[in-house]
Parts: sequence; C-alpha cells; structure tokens
Amino acid sequence: MPHDRRNQNYIQMKQFFKYVLATMTGLIITFFLFLFLLFVIALGVVSSATKEKTFTVKSNSVLHLKFTLPVTERTANNPFKDFNFASFSANKQLGLNDILENIEKAKTDPDIKGIYMDMSSVPAGIATIEEIRNALIDFKTSGKFILSYSEGYGQGAYYLASVADKIYLNPQGNLDWKGISAQIMFFKGALEKLEISAQIFRHGKFKSAIEPFDLEKMSTANRLQTLTYIDAIWNHLLEGISKSRSVSIEELNSLADNMSIRKPEDAVRFKLVDGLKYKDEIIDELKEKLGLKKKNKINYVDLDEYIHAPKTEKGAGKEKIAIIYAVGTIESGEGDEESIGSERISKAIREARMDSNIKAIVLRVNSPGGSALASDVIWREAFLAEKAKPFIVSMGDVAASGGYYISCAADIIVAQPNTITGSIGVFGILPNAQKFFNNKLGITIDTANTNKHAGMGSPFRPVSAEEGQVIQQSVEDVYDVFTSKVADGRKKTKGEIDSIGQGRVWSGTDAKKIGLVDELGGIKEAIHIAAKKAKLEKYKIVELPKQKDFWEQLVKDFSEDTETKMLKKELGVNYEYYRHFMEINNAKGVQARMPYDMLIY
Repeated sequence: MPHDRRNQNYIQMKQFFKYVLATMTGLIITFFLFLFLLFVIALGVVSSATKEKTFTVKSNSVLHLKFTLPVTERTANNPFKDFNFASFSANKQLGLNDILENIEKAKTDPDIKGIYMDMSSVPAGIATIEEIRNALIDFKTSGKFILSYSEGYGQGAYYLASVADKIYLNPQGNLDWKGISAQIMFFKGALEKLEISAQIFRHGKFKSAIEPFDLEKMSTANRLQTLTYIDAIWNHLLEGISKSRSVSIEELNSLADNMSIRKPEDAVRFKLVDGLKYKDEIIDELKEKLGLKKKNKINYVDLDEYIHAPKTEKGAGKEKIAIIYAVGTIESGEGDEESIGSERISKAIREARMDSNIKAIVLRVNSPGGSALASDVIWREAFLAEKAKPFIVSMGDVAASGGYYISCAADIIVAQPNTITGSIGVFGILPNAQKFFNNKLGITIDTANTNKHAGMGSPFRPVSAEEGQVIQQSVEDVYDVFTSKVADGRKKTKGEIDSIGQGRVWSGTDAKKIGLVDELGGIKEAIHIAAKKAKLEKYKIVELPKQKDFWEQLVKDFSEDTETKMLKKELGVNYEYYRHFMEINNAKGVQARMPYDMLIY
C-alpha cells in the first residue's frame, strides 16, 4: 500500500512538472514570437520611414487641414514617435516647419484648387497658430479658396479659421467666445498640510515662478503682468478677427462680455460664421467650387501626404542658412527634441558658426527657460556666432527668462505679437521636508559633517541665516550677469534693462515697444532677414541639431513616452499643472524660468 501511494505521488509530481514545463515553454515561445512580430513591425515601419516616398497630387484637389496631434516646431524623423502599439497604427505628427512648407507649396501648385479646414481645436500655442494663420493669409493671394467647417470652434481654432472665405458651423454645434483666461495652481496649502516648506530666493518683483509654492493667490505684481500680456494677446486676436470678419472690436468684446454666442444661430446673427451646415452640405459646396457633379468624389490631400509631393527647391549651390531649434526647458547635458540641452544646442551653434557654407544662422527659440548656468553656456556660443555671421532669433510661443537669455546676443530678434517673452529674472527654491519626515512618516535624519555647512542644500533641514545670505547673493550675481548681457546685446544700459526686467513677462507687441524685440513676425520673416543680411538670393535650409535616428529613441519611447501618455490620460487637463510642479521641484541650481505655462481656452 505505501508503495502504491509513492507511485501515485510520483505520477502526480511528474504530471505537475510536465504541465509547468509545458506552460513555461509556451510562455517562452509566445514571448519570442511577440519579439519577432515586434521586430517585423519595426522593420516595416523603418522601411516605410526610410524609403524615399513620392506622392502624386491629382488634378482638381483640395488640401485638407485637420489638426489632431500637438503641433511641434519640426517633424520628428522617428517613425515610432507617434506609433500606437496598442492598435499597431501610426499617426503622423507634422511640425510647424512642414505645415508652413505645405501651405506655401499649395499656393503655387496648379493641382491644388483650395484649402478645406476641418477642425474644432488646434493643439498648439497661440503664436504657432499665428504663424499658420499668416501662411494662410499669404495663400489667399493666389486667388484660391479657403473653406472652414467645424462641429464646434474653440477660440484658437476660430482665430485660425477666421481667415477663411467662408466659415460654417454644424447646426447643433457651438462657438466658444468668452475671452482669454490664465489660471495658476497654488501648492502652498498642500505643502503646509505635508509640513514641507519652500525656502525661496529670487530677484525681481515680477518673478512669479515661485509664487505657487509661497502664496495662495497671485501677488499684485503678478496679476498686473498677467493681465497686461493676456490683454495684449486678446487685443491682437480681436484685431485679426475684426479685419477678417468685418466686425468691430467693440462688438467682439461685447459678445464675449455678454456671452452672446449661446446658440449656433447666434454665431450667424453676429456674423462670426457664414452659415449652419451639415457635413454633406459642406461636401456639396466643395464640389461646386471644384466644378464637380454630385456623384463625383473630392480628391482630398492630407498634410502628411502632401509633404511627399514634389517641391521647388529653396535655392541652389553650397550656400546655406542654418535653422537651429531650441525647444523646451533649458537644462545641462544633451537634452532631446523636447528639451534644450546646453551641450547639444551649443554644439549645434558652434558647428553652424564654423561651417563656411553656412552664411547665416536663425535660432528658433520656444522655451520658458530653465537652468541659468545652462542658459549661459548656450549664450556664449550665440555670442560668438553673432560675431562671425548674421545671427537672427525667431521666437515661438514663448521665449522668456532663460529663453530670452539665449536670445539676447542676436543681431535681430523676431517675435510674434502674441509671443510671451521677457521675464528677465532669476530664482532658487530649496525644499525643507524635515517636519514631513519627522511628523508624517516618523522618520528622523541624523548627519555627520566634516565642515559647518557641508549639509547646505539638504532637503532634511532648513538653511541657516548665513547660508541663506550666500544663496541669495548667488541669485543676485546671476541676475547681474543676466541684465549685463541683455544690456550689451540690446545696446541699452543695465538700469534700462532692470526697469523692464525684474522677472516681468511681456507680449511680443509690448516687447517691441520697449526694445526687447526688433521685428514682429514668424520663422519665415526671420529667414528672410537672415538671407538679406548675408546678401543671399539663393540658399538652402539646413536644420540643426540633427535629429537622432529612431533606433536611439526606441527605448526612450517605450519607457518615458509610455509613462507620459499614461499620466496625460489619467490627469487630463491637469497634466500641465503636474508637469510644471515636477519641473520646478526637480530644478537644480539658480533658475531663469517663466512663472507658468499659459493655455489659451
């Protein structure tokens, strides 16, 4: 009997290990099959991305403008950038550079008869929208039509759509028209509940980047500067819409103040749109414009297709103008396409300066600032480049604080009227979480120091009065250097710069009035100025820094981008507040940074 039981146990154990081994083998095979499938997909995407594509535009076509993905400064060459691994589909995210080029190309393309704008929102900053809008205004000089339709217009989308010959709205749609709001989230109360104190050092009464950690609402100075620049941006939008729609600025303001656009019919009554139509009616009108019969199909050409259509070269020969993209928060190190690494950007400027075939440089800045030290590293290369050849700065949505620091050495600074710039000021924040660890977590910290101030900067204790004086002095020193360099670059005195500095933020329009900006316009205007200064009639454009190969970005996309997408999905519109909090919280050293990001809605 015991022998039979042992045999039975042996058989059961044998069966158990058999199933375990089979399961493990199956998992391993599945894993490797998945890797193989992923590799095949990667090869397909790579092959598709690296293969030279051509797109033939059919005669009597319409360029279709629809913005579903955020508009970046330039199109990424990484095929995995917008690849959705859940659905195994790719979304092409075009940069502003290719969007503007497409519209310019369509202007003279005999096969493109007009533009159909189909959008409810434009995921881009207001200065980026301005650049696209100006390109569309230029497109209209060709005599071709622009027709816009939406189920609902946000204010940014409507500003862009206002250039259209005809603007239509869905009969059950809506048009958002209420003015601009800038909202700031304050963390002081949360930090107090956690017993974490923010030890703040700054120069500039308008330097409000630290206010969310120190106050519960905007200071008087911050409210003044915020109202000043959002009023300037709003007034510029009103001027553009008033000119396009023949509605007075006073009436546009009245419509916003009284919330007069409550129903779709109101938008027609007050002449903000030309009519209420369903999509099928829009299609019929497009066919009529194209001279098509109702049974015929419209040849739509999407932006991501049209970029592969043949284009006219900007110039010939060896002479070039370099466009160097400085986008994102400024930090030390290499950085990437979404941040300004001092090593990467300064190297790009240096290479352009030393390349004899590059006759002029345009630095495209879209940055709220960041590390003061990293900004100074980039400034040095900009300073040397300006001495060697024409050096022009083109400002995007925001070029403030450190973003202005790296710009101030330029020959000419070009900004949009609604660019946010200035913010010449610096600050530093040291968190003190001693009570949080002691009282909330029951954790105590003990230290052993070789010298009296060895632990200065530790988050586990407050700074002493003596240490605070040293830190504040370093902030004052950075501000002194900052204003000195701006004064030299702008040909002004330090006193003049200090009077318009103090961390104050300006719109592009106001920045031009006070001498922080020379010309109003976009990247095209900056390139034109660079070409004129370099006495070039024919030239080629080279974009720097060179984008990384997709293989170098693949691991990053799988980890960082996936994490970011998950956070965006969970936090929704609050993601921007989280991102800003983390940027400030993780900042090292003295900062030259914008107070916050402003979203137009």
